[in-house]
Amino acid sequence: MNKMEKALHELSEMDALAAQDSPIHRLSPLSKLIATVVYIVVTVSFNKYQLSGLAVMVLIPVFLFQVSGIPVRTCFYKLRIVLPLVMAVGLFNPLFDRAPMFYVGSVAVSGGVVSMLSLMLKGVFCLMMSFLLIATTPIDSLCAALRRLHVPSMLVTLLLLTYRYVGVMTEELAIMTDAYHLRAPGQKGIHISAWGSFLGQVLLRSMDRAQELYSSMLLRGYEGEFRYAKTSPFGAVDAAYALGISALCLLLRYVNLAETLGRLLVR
Repeated sequence: MNKMEKALHELSEMDALAAQDSPIHRLSPLSKLIATVVYIVVTVSFNKYQLSGLAVMVLIPVFLFQVSGIPVRTCFYKLRIVLPLVMAVGLFNPLFDRAPMFYVGSVAVSGGVVSMLSLMLKGVFCLMMSFLLIATTPIDSLCAALRRLHVPSMLVTLLLLTYRYVGVMTEELAIMTDAYHLRAPGQKGIHISAWGSFLGQVLLRSMDRAQELYSSMLLRGYEGEFRYAKTSPFGAVDAAYALGISALCLLLRYVNLAETLGRLLVR
């Protein structure tokens, strides 16, 4: 199995995760979308030096992962390529903000280190909540929820086609990679002399598949906007979930739970 086939397999695994059954999976996509947006907005709004209050926000996605039956390690494995980029945010903060904020024993911790850790945690927490949304909601249902929020149809259609076409293009790349390795056995990767023709073939095959897909869409009655999958009605449970997660996010935003528990333990 080459790298392209592995990537295609991981895409199919995401669809399998979204097709599972759990209390989170059964919720309306609209309620999950609202809760995710609120969580991300609240998490990003933390002050860059408010590290103790921000760290508590991890409890929400971890709890929801447990309820949905999706291991947290699956999230980090699927996002293993994106996480290093997120963790790199703020790496230079310690160089610009060297004023000490507090001491751990005799070691001074500068404001740059605190802000760097804060930026990293914000990125990781937002990725966890976004992954939970994708892993518990089929892409068609998610696009339908976006349209219910009056997101422009062009953007929603672009999102859906991009998600769908990534799998098609990955499949084409897997076929071409296998064909190349059959003609060059024992060679690691694709030789630089074949890059131009290889990319040209990818472009031509992509154009052919895109035309086939568009023709299929027209035959199925496509008129500029998809008939997205029917979503479950927004009921009382869905409203309670969206309001509950939003209220909990606001509570953790304005009440520093870590400091409050620390004072109680000291007493």
